Amino acid sequence: MSDPLLVVPEVDQADTPAAVPDAPLAPEERATGLGSLPGTDQREAARTVVGELPGFPHVPELPARGVGADMVGRAAALLVDLAVEVWPSGYRVTARPGAQHRRGVELLARDVDALDEALGEAGATPRRVKTQVAGPWTLAAGVELRNGNRVLTDPGAVAEFTESLAEGLRGHVAELGRRTGAEVVVQLDEPTLPAVLAGSLPTPSGYGTVRAVPGADARAGLGTLVEAARGAGAAGVVVHCCHPTPPLALLGASGADAVAVDLTALDRSGPVLDALGELWDAPTELWLGVVPSTDPDGRPELADLARPALELADRLGFDRARLADRAVVTPACGLAGASPAWARSAMARSVELAQAFADPPSSW
Repeated sequence: MSDPLLVVPEVDQADTPAAVPDAPLAPEERATGLGSLPGTDQREAARTVVGELPGFPHVPELPARGVGADMVGRAAALLVDLAVEVWPSGYRVTARPGAQHRRGVELLARDVDALDEALGEAGATPRRVKTQVAGPWTLAAGVELRNGNRVLTDPGAVAEFTESLAEGLRGHVAELGRRTGAEVVVQLDEPTLPAVLAGSLPTPSGYGTVRAVPGADARAGLGTLVEAARGAGAAGVVVHCCHPTPPLALLGASGADAVAVDLTALDRSGPVLDALGELWDAPTELWLGVVPSTDPDGRPELADLARPALELADRLGFDRARLADRAVVTPACGLAGASPAWARSAMARSVELAQAFADPPSSW
């Protein structure tokens, strides 16, 4: 069981990360957010993240700021030697970076600055920080070629985008680690992957759908990003998909260290649970989204929030102690749709729940 009294030694922020690789994680280091928050003030968002998630803060995302601040725009901001512009239908490849692309790059840089400043103001030296980026398949589905078709329709373009994103991710991970003095965990967001695999994304005309991507190709694309993050020194990579039936076997086979799911929306049928159990029985960690991502009616009791995770461990036949040692607690999804007050509470409740898994109340 994790030691709640674990003390992480302080380091010079300019030096290498402070983590002790083999040291167990304290309970508060097993709770984090999934990225997005309400509002438009990056400094306030960063202070909130550092204050509520002191053991495992993340770079905040504020999609309410508009173009370049959404999931696809932020991933596009990491592209190297590729650029996008905004059309009425969405993001589209362009020959050179314009004002909209540069805005996305600037917003991401401001967010890293804000997290660095918030850590300094709080005197915080977490051993891990997290950053989030759309995975290659969500990016390829969300950006158009110049002819209006999705990048996803051109295997050559997909490969080019994947390699470009991988190169940008390497630089981002290295910069974040240098700035914060912490180990960096990378979260690859793939909300569109199930539709990519199913071939259910519409063509521009709306009368057809884009052909399905084979599972082996999808796994290889994700693997490229996992390897890029690790090559840049990332301490871990988690793939996040909040679909009710995420492609769990594929996500696990990508080489990621963890898989993040929305446990409150997950299909509890046999195949899904079997796949989840196989992941958890392997070296793969589970990140369990159990805290509401939008304002609930009233304040949920900790026992009610814990119930889906406790039931999952019981149904899969695992000791509940695995929730303290092989899981990370998160909100169900991003918090962009929550009120500022609930966003703050959701992060705080995630930490409380992780602590409760480490030291369960007698009533559980």
